[in-house]
Amino acid sequence: MPDTPAAPTARPTPTAAAALSAEDGKLVVLARGARARVGAVEGAAVRDQDGRTYAAASVALPSLTLTALQLAVASAVAAGASRLEAAVVVTEASTLDGAGHAVVRDLAADAPIHVAAPDGTVLGTVTQ
Repeated sequence: MPDTPAAPTARPTPTAAAALSAEDGKLVVLARGARARVGAVEGAAVRDQDGRTYAAASVALPSLTLTALQLAVASAVAAGASRLEAAVVVTEASTLDGAGHAVVRDLAADAPIHVAAPDGTVLGTVTQ
């Protein structure tokens, strides 16, 4: 089995918030719901190439830790997604975690990753 690189630790800083499309606005709602349902630190949602959406919350167990974006992307891949159109993470942090950023970029080099506050206010967008 090939060596897998360690998860990136860089925390991309979102650029100024852009106006969201209606479809990206739905991702914010889904991510907020996933976070609130279980009282998680983060919630995330992604949309795949077919317009299907996947939402998830962060997981912190003694034997497994996943960011919300990692779990949302994993759910999309497990359902057959091969590309992402957009992603949203709802968090109290002002930056995007490196691991979440990397997993989205595994499926889409150019998909916007919107970072939103718990109240749904979009703080910015990572496009790189």
